[in-house]
Amino acid sequence: MIIALVIFVVISALGLIATVLLQSGRSAGLGAISGAGEAVFGKKKGMDDIFGKLTAALAGVFLLSCLGLAILSK
Repeated sequence: MIIALVIFVVISALGLIATVLLQSGRSAGLGAISGAGEAVFGKKKGMDDIFGKLTAALAGVFLLSCLGLAILSK
């Protein structure tokens, strides 16, 4: 059981790192140069929403698996 929880912790931690790094920053549209690029190519708002939900889900899995691991390792 502990091995399975350690595997969940590792997988959720790696997934959490990846989803946070793939999100665009909050200040992504504030520059004068990037505003022109968004007008031509469009802004990927849908992907940010998906990554936001995926980040929240992975954070929940990470939290619960860490909590379970702490309880079982006593």
